[in-house]
Amino acid sequence: MNLIENIREAFRSVRMNLLRTILTGLIIAIGITSLVGMLTAIDAMKAQIEESLSGFGANNFDVRSRGFSGGRATSSGVAPKNYPSISYREAVAFKEKYNKNGISTITTTVTGSAEVSRGSKKTNPNSRIIGGDENYFLIKGIALEEGRNFSNVEVEYGNNVCIIGTEIQKTLFDEGENPIKKHITFYGRRYTIIGIMERQGGVGGDTGPDRAIVIPILNARNLDRRGTFRYTVTVAGQDPLKLEYEMGQATGIMRSIREDGIGMEDSFEVVKSQTLGESLEEIAGFLRIGGFGIGFITLLGAAIGLMNIMLVSVTERTREIGIRKAMGATPKRIRQQFLIEAIVICVLGGILGVLMGIGIGNLVGNTVGPGGFLIPWVWIIFAFVVCIVVGLFSGLLPAYKASRLDPIESLRYE
Repeated sequence: MNLIENIREAFRSVRMNLLRTILTGLIIAIGITSLVGMLTAIDAMKAQIEESLSGFGANNFDVRSRGFSGGRATSSGVAPKNYPSISYREAVAFKEKYNKNGISTITTTVTGSAEVSRGSKKTNPNSRIIGGDENYFLIKGIALEEGRNFSNVEVEYGNNVCIIGTEIQKTLFDEGENPIKKHITFYGRRYTIIGIMERQGGVGGDTGPDRAIVIPILNARNLDRRGTFRYTVTVAGQDPLKLEYEMGQATGIMRSIREDGIGMEDSFEVVKSQTLGESLEEIAGFLRIGGFGIGFITLLGAAIGLMNIMLVSVTERTREIGIRKAMGATPKRIRQQFLIEAIVICVLGGILGVLMGIGIGNLVGNTVGPGGFLIPWVWIIFAFVVCIVVGLFSGLLPAYKASRLDPIESLRYE
């Protein structure tokens, strides 16, 4: 019995035991559906979000204090150095000098735990106060739902005006009440609301971005009584292909402002801003790990079920195996017969699982927004490889058991 005959015999056995094959194939199909479906859904949602939010921050880079988390830079074998943070004066000087090359914005975080009040109403002490200028919303890609942006006069003189997030509006104002030109209080100062940011949302239902309040950068600086605020300049690149060149220009300007000597390392950092696509890819990576884990557990259960079915099949076909051996079939050919049969069942189940997975994955992915139909060829190929591996794993023990049967005892089996 050659290999081709074994393949034909595997298909004959599938047809003869159609119900058992369907049920076994469904076990495999469900496992493949969960694997391909989740991975397809993740890729489809990622493509939808990237398409609708493409370009936000894609060409931006930050000029910020060295060792942004603590102002300390270390290198192997060299004593750590403390670098002074970028001051407000240096940030303003950089913005003025870089104006001929492109636009930039100066930002600082005042606090992430402010309590904002309006009359008897108060927010939880988790509101974020940010200092920004007239370019803040343009460069950060944040739209205003109502009201207006800061004027040049308000930025220059640091007026007590602010632009609030939707959570602040919801907490401090009644439904249908217009917050524009109304007043709120924090840090003991009264601010006039001139705008409301569009709802931004967050990962996992977090509404942190919508609890933010943006005030003019000079006004934020006046709140810095201890001189500990860190200022960051975010630059909007003009050309993605020339981003490295523009970062080099920014480095030269800031070195001259901070008076870094020739041969001295930079006392600041110029880093490419993390784009939404990069953030999304990082999140998608974690989701894929979860998808692999769930799919693996499902397929492991399917493999055990298939192995059980194949062991039962060996017992049912003991007499048939004895006849084949009596006619000259070697243990190797018997093993091939059962291994190929297990692989055929897995592949048939895999085809159904891939079709179901693509359909369910695209259905879930397109709930994010209207878009095209995604066919994940990489995951399809991966799924069929997994099917073959599962078939080999599941059929190995039954095939070995069948090949070890004694032909004389097998012929006597009833």
